[in-house]
Parts: sequence; C-alpha cells; structure tokens
Amino acid sequence: MPIGIAVGSSLVAVAAFGFTTSVNYAASGLVDWSLAAFFLVGGAAGGYLGARLSKNLASKRGVLNIVFAIVIFATAAYMLVRSWGSM
Repeated sequence: MPIGIAVGSSLVAVAAFGFTTSVNYAASGLVDWSLAAFFLVGGAAGGYLGARLSKNLASKRGVLNIVFAIVIFATAAYMLVRSWGSM
C-alpha cells in the first residue's frame, strides 16, 4: 500500500472515531469548551506543520515510510505498556 493511502486511511479512521466521540460528549454536556478550543487550535497548527513536513519528506525516498512506521510502533508500544499495567 502506498504511504499516502496508508496515512490518509489512518487519518480518516481517527477523524471518524474522534467526531462521534466528540458529538456524544457534547450532547452529554461533558465538554470544557475552552479546553476544546485549545485542542482545535493545536490540531489545526499540527496539521498545517505536518503537511509542510510531509511535502519536504516526500522528496527523500523512504524517509516518510520510516517516520510513519516509527509513529505506529511507538503508539503500539505505548498501548501495550498501558494495558500491561491494567492486567
């Protein structure tokens, strides 16, 4: 699978889960709107910087694949460590 499709499909899944969760919390009145605004601004800034960085990395063959793999493995390791403590 090309890296662009892998990254895009990952972001679609995260966006779908995030949106449904956000709607549920907002409907329940459990949202701190000032904190939510902070995260929205941070997410927009991170998206902008990430897009610029990915354009720079795209010209270096294979670097984006390596960075993406590191992020996936780091996330998996974090999840394993967190779930190990609850066993």
